Amino acid sequence: MPAAGRAGLGGRALRLIAGAALIGLARPGDLAGQPDSLTTAVGAAIAAERLVGAVWAVVTPTSTTLGAAGVRNADLGTPMRPTDRVQVGSVAKTLIATGVLRLATLGRVDLDAPVETYLPDLRIDNQWRDSAPLLVRHLLDHTGGLDDARMWQVFSLRADPDTPLRNGVPRSIRVRHPPGARFSYSNTGYTILGMLIEAVAGVRYERWLADELLAPLGMSRSTFEFVTQTGPAADSTLAMGHFDAATTSATVPSFVRPAGQFTTTADDMARLARFLMSDGRVAGQVHVDPRLLAAMATPTTTEAARAGLAAGYGLGLARRDRHGVVARCHLGNTGTFRASLCVVPEQGRGFFVAFNSDPETGNFDRIDGLLAGALGLPPTAERAPAPADVDPAAWAGWYLVRPNRFDQFRYLDELTGLTRVRWDGRQLLLRPVQGSARQLIPVGGALLRATDRREASHVLIRDGAGRPLISDGQRTYARQAPLRLGVLWASAVSGLLSLAYLLLIGGWRTVAAIRRGHWRREPLRWPVVGLGLLVVAPVLFLRESFLTVGDPTFANSTVATLTGLLPLAMLIGVAGRVRAGLRGPAARLDLVMLVAGLQWCGVLAAWGLLPLALWR
Repeated sequence: MPAAGRAGLGGRALRLIAGAALIGLARPGDLAGQPDSLTTAVGAAIAAERLVGAVWAVVTPTSTTLGAAGVRNADLGTPMRPTDRVQVGSVAKTLIATGVLRLATLGRVDLDAPVETYLPDLRIDNQWRDSAPLLVRHLLDHTGGLDDARMWQVFSLRADPDTPLRNGVPRSIRVRHPPGARFSYSNTGYTILGMLIEAVAGVRYERWLADELLAPLGMSRSTFEFVTQTGPAADSTLAMGHFDAATTSATVPSFVRPAGQFTTTADDMARLARFLMSDGRVAGQVHVDPRLLAAMATPTTTEAARAGLAAGYGLGLARRDRHGVVARCHLGNTGTFRASLCVVPEQGRGFFVAFNSDPETGNFDRIDGLLAGALGLPPTAERAPAPADVDPAAWAGWYLVRPNRFDQFRYLDELTGLTRVRWDGRQLLLRPVQGSARQLIPVGGALLRATDRREASHVLIRDGAGRPLISDGQRTYARQAPLRLGVLWASAVSGLLSLAYLLLIGGWRTVAAIRRGHWRREPLRWPVVGLGLLVVAPVLFLRESFLTVGDPTFANSTVATLTGLLPLAMLIGVAGRVRAGLRGPAARLDLVMLVAGLQWCGVLAAWGLLPLALWR
């Protein structure tokens, strides 16, 4: 039974009645499926984007309108209903944050206290501990400098619904940047917040939040407990998840469940939206300090916020400038579900939408735009261009996000996350190696506005050493020395050329040597064999679910073993080449290519990618 149904029924009933009185949702007519222009438009967009289904709620000061389109299970073709339960991924973070704000209102948690105050046994490796301790606020704001998550935390079938939260975070929490200074999204940080709730409340976070948040708000069909669509405890009202328009997938337990495990309905999320836009009272009593609710989506400690940029993330919500409207939002996805929650407290309006599919090619922003338009909000005034107080040309150069989001793959970010910045006399142009270019117009001071935004979206700042930074509130780009980037790229390119040479030229020569019976005379034979096995190893993954990418499966163990042996094969190749002699350009080219491959193996090992053990 979900947590929402296990606590004392007497007290729970009173809180549900009080919550219903607080929310006061007006519901015109039968909301369970009357066709209207919005339903038609969303249905058409879902079909065009090859999605499966969606449920939504549109909230105004006087009414809540629920809707649904598409199907709840592609295998069965059953229509999606407005009352169907869905999962929301990282939108759960907004609820976790609201629960922590409830604890702060009760005086049981100080947002500006070190995390170690509440979790003294948590090992936090913070070299800035004396000057910048990791605070509870930093976890809520994603400014703790923490890694997001590793593969074993999110792609694993080893977790179960009762796995202790401590098992879902690394043994030592490494702080990669001074806490508070910069935003870097972290599922690990919100898992630690779940641990904090349990430490303070003395019960599982799912139970405490059911009693202290869901029940008072009248969210009777929502739960933080694990819910899935198959098995003996299957929930028949939960829509099936889909990787794409045809591939269904039931929900599995997660190690980082506070960061993304939440099952709900559009109706319940409308109730949450109303509470987030309220004065924080339930049945006439302050439930969450209204000052804390008002501070959600307001960054306070970062370099960008201190420089005057309003865009960013604060206390569980982000300030989002889209479709001509600035709102407080949170997005979420699980691989099989995707969701958006947006509120505009000043207007008492907001929307929630959840999709039961999460294909990489889907333009979910298209449906968000339809729902934002249905709110009937006046467009946010566009900030007019104005001369900058700094010289934007001084910020030209090559940039990387600091800190990067996934520490496990920071080397790949170093190579592919580059953004080139230049000033053309009127606007600052950001051209990433991957992704679309952005044009930023100065709007006064050190602020700039992207051409598709209404308010300032970026700010030009400098770090303590005077190095140029560009921030959009949720990413901070730091300028890089061209020499460092050149060395990094030269290493990678030479390594890739080495692999290509060994596979093609070395492979051809090795096959020829085998045919002639001269296998032992070919100095490239062992590097070729090692690389050949690595090339075919991905076939093993075809027999395994992608949800086990972070587990020590046969395929993963094989790849880890082969990548671990690759440097040894390269060393044997170097020794064999030297032993066979270096006369002639072909022999010397062999040696150059082997050394190039060996140096790249060393670089990959230094960055933690060799051996490639994704379960670490």
